[in-house]
Amino acid sequence: MGGPVTIKKRVDTVNLLREELKKSEIIIAPGVFNPLSAMLVERMGFKAVYVSGAAVTASLGLPDIGLITMDEMVRVVKYIVDSIDIPVIVDADTGYGEALNVVRAVREFEKVGASAIQIEDQVLPKKCGHLSGKKLIEPLEMARKIKAAVEARVNPDLIIIARTDARGVNGFQDAVERATLYIEAGADVIFPEALESEEEFIEFAKKVKAPLLANMTEFGRSPILSFKRLEEIGYKLVIYPVTLLRLAMNAMREGLINLMKDGSQEKMLSKMFTRKELYDLIYYDEYESFDRRIAEEVEKKVSRTWIR
Repeated sequence: MGGPVTIKKRVDTVNLLREELKKSEIIIAPGVFNPLSAMLVERMGFKAVYVSGAAVTASLGLPDIGLITMDEMVRVVKYIVDSIDIPVIVDADTGYGEALNVVRAVREFEKVGASAIQIEDQVLPKKCGHLSGKKLIEPLEMARKIKAAVEARVNPDLIIIARTDARGVNGFQDAVERATLYIEAGADVIFPEALESEEEFIEFAKKVKAPLLANMTEFGRSPILSFKRLEEIGYKLVIYPVTLLRLAMNAMREGLINLMKDGSQEKMLSKMFTRKELYDLIYYDEYESFDRRIAEEVEKKVSRTWIR
């Protein structure tokens, strides 16, 4: 994991995610928005990360309404893939346009090492999946996007996730029917957004015969179910898109309040990552050791006459 002495690609994470999907255990993928958050998720033992469009967009100070560009997202994904050795699931929103735009998006994300790419059936500009006022593209238009994504991938193990927002627009049955069509178009995983009860999660799993992804975002339309419960009722993946960002923002706000109130950060030291913990996470010592070893080896091998 990490460090300057290892050259990418260290692990075939595309194949790894495909293999994990075959197992009985659910894949838990916390949402990340930069390499540091992704490195912490990996260090804590999780088997995948979810690069949340909402979290990345918020980290740029923007709302989740389709403002982030493909190039911006590809750049963030590349930094994250380069920092960890676990699969990276990418939220590609609507695919940044029509079927041909989806082709380019899949190729760009695959080139930087994504293991799975998610596209959704909202119109562009999209909205947060748990807000009202969403609009959908026609089912066949989304099917064309999925077909395009499947044919665009170079590695057949790259996972294409089809998200449907139909539950909050046209109702539960339309979500089921769209999911069935998307499976026929080649989707590997179905993501039913904003189901509104545990019973709907159960019923969707009974009616849709494909690996399913559950979104356990906070403060949304869906109830918060444990990953164990989701596993029991038939879900293969669960994401927590904005959990880490929300935790971090609240902790930072509390810290700033206390700094202003107390006049220093002394009382908050016990709540902070220590210098050692941060350096350990980002492989500080490994970088220094690498640099020192290279210098020593060069000095040993190069004749003193060349040293001016």
